[in-house]
Amino acid sequence: MDRRKLIQYLLLNVFVSASVTGGILFWYDRNYRAVSQPAVVQQAAPVGDAGAVTSDELQTDIPVNISSVVGAGAVNSEIVVIKFEGEGELDLASWQLKDENGNTFTFPKLTLYPNGAVQVHTNAGTDTVIDLYWGLGDAIWSSGENARLFDAQGNLRAVYRVP
Repeated sequence: MDRRKLIQYLLLNVFVSASVTGGILFWYDRNYRAVSQPAVVQQAAPVGDAGAVTSDELQTDIPVNISSVVGAGAVNSEIVVIKFEGEGELDLASWQLKDENGNTFTFPKLTLYPNGAVQVHTNAGTDTVIDLYWGLGDAIWSSGENARLFDAQGNLRAVYRVP
């Protein structure tokens, strides 16, 4: 192989490697890093017929949070990640995940253990211990909307603003 072809080959290799690395970093930043910041409730958020919920009504005695909403706007990739950061076990049976338009997902019998998490997919699928499926045909999450998690008694436990 002559020197000129070798240099062309090396430059092509550098270009392809840089393009692939840039693409992966862009995808990661867009899908994970940008949505990993928990929301801070700064203003009243509507809760259906129950009126407005303020940050004072958010109960934090159970360390559970909505750690991210991934793929907002695309039904086949929308996922809400719920994480339990406490000790012992957390029974999520009858807890509810709600959006601002009145869509409600009610959790089946499910227990989270310390540092455990569950993903709630908007689309249809078969439930597993780490993946639950809402069964909706359309995307429900949009940027700027609040995802809210309520316990079985209707107490607000977590709020996450979709980026």
